[in-house]
Amino acid sequence: MQQNRTRYPGYDVLKEADHWDDHTREIVMKRLGPFPDHRFLEKHEAQMIFAIAKHIVYDHRKEILDYVLHHMDNTLSSPIGEDQRKVDTPEQRVLVREGLKAVDEVAQKQYGASFLEIRVDQQLSILTALQKGKAVQVKAWQTIPQKELFNKLATAIASAYYSHPTVWSEIGYGGPAYPRGYVRIEKGLTDPWEAKRDASEA
Repeated sequence: MQQNRTRYPGYDVLKEADHWDDHTREIVMKRLGPFPDHRFLEKHEAQMIFAIAKHIVYDHRKEILDYVLHHMDNTLSSPIGEDQRKVDTPEQRVLVREGLKAVDEVAQKQYGASFLEIRVDQQLSILTALQKGKAVQVKAWQTIPQKELFNKLATAIASAYYSHPTVWSEIGYGGPAYPRGYVRIEKGLTDPWEAKRDASEA
C-alpha cells in the first residue's frame, strides 16, 4: 500500500543536510525521532489522532505519524497562543480534547463502539460527516463546532506531515533554502542539488 509514493526515486533531501546551518539541521533531524512522551495528549487521544491522520494523509507509516503526533502535542502544550480562530470556537486545546470525546460519542451512538473500535470505513464516514458539519448530534456540538474541529485536525496533521524530511524527499522538496538559497528560480529550471523527475515519467 505504501509503494511508489514518490516520483523522485533515489532522492534523499537529508543528503543536503551539510549545506544547512547548524540550527536548521538540528530542527530537521529531530523530526526523525525518537520523541519524548506527550505532554498534553492522553494515550486514547493520541491513538485517535493517529487513526484520523491515516485518513487525512492516506499514509500508515508509523515513523511519520509518530512525528505528526509529536508536532501536534507540542502545539497543544505550548504556551504560545493561536494565530487566529473564529469568535465562537474554543481555544485549540479545548477544541481538540472535547472534540475527540464528541467523535467517540458519535461512534458509540452511530455504531455502538468507540471510534478506535469501529471499522475503517465507519471511521471515514464519521470524518466525512464532521467535515460537512453533519455528524450525528451529541451535546458537545453545542460548544464544539464540527467544521472547525475537522479543519483544525486536518490542518495540523497535514502541516506536520509535509514538514517531515521523508515526505520532502517524496515530493521533491529540496529542504531549507538557508543559507545556500535557491538560484535557478525560473520556471522549469532546478538547481543541481534539487530532485529530478524520473525520465521514464517525463
